[in-house]
Order: sequence, then structure tokens, then C-alpha cells
Amino acid sequence: MAADLAKLVDDLSALTVLEASELSKMLEEKWGVSAAAPVAVAAAAGGAAPAAAAEEKTEFDVILASFGDNKINVIKEVRAITGLGLGEAKALVEGAPKAVKEAVSKAEAEDIKKKLEDAGAKVELK
Repeated sequence: MAADLAKLVDDLSALTVLEASELSKMLEEKWGVSAAAPVAVAAAAGGAAPAAAAEEKTEFDVILASFGDNKINVIKEVRAITGLGLGEAKALVEGAPKAVKEAVSKAEAEDIKKKLEDAGAKVELK
């Protein structure tokens, strides 16, 4: 039996990369398994990290979800907040959902959100 296993190891070692890939696919089909299982484990482990990071979040992105019924007031407020020109502010507002400001403190993000909502926009903090 040991001689058979040694021969099998030698035969497998002699395979080219293409042949090894084909062998892997054939075994997956025959045994009904997938070599992608370790990826799922890595994804599950990575899923816990964002939850911990959310508790410690210090920087926020202010996202303009929609401009609502009062687009002109929202454009004016976006110009005041960002310092953009009229054309750039209009393009940003009409391209919603878009980030108005990124990586700002929680207090600043909430202040910007309030100003935009008072102008008629729908805003999200991320």
C-alpha cells in the first residue's frame, strides 16, 4: 500500500499546472465539493471587522441622497458648504446620490446634514 501511495505522489508531482488544474476540477465534480470554501471563511472573518470599526468611527462622509423638491436651495447650500462654483454644485446635486463632503468629523457631518435637510435635501451619513 505504501508503494502505491509513493507512486501516486510521484505521478502527482509530475503533473503540469494545467493538468493539476484539470485534476482539481475533475475531483471537485466527482466528490461534489468546491475549492472555494476557504474564501467563504475569509469573508466571514472579514465581516466582523467593520462592525468593530463602526463603533470607533470618527470620520464620516456626507452623502446627498436626493435634492427633493427645492433643487435651487440645495444647490445654494452645496455651494456654501463646498465652495464649488455654480456649475459644479449643480452637477453634484443633479448627480445624487453623491458625496458632498468626505472624511469630516461627526459634529461637522451632522451640521452639514442639518443645513442640507433644511434646504430640502435628503442626506445620509456614512
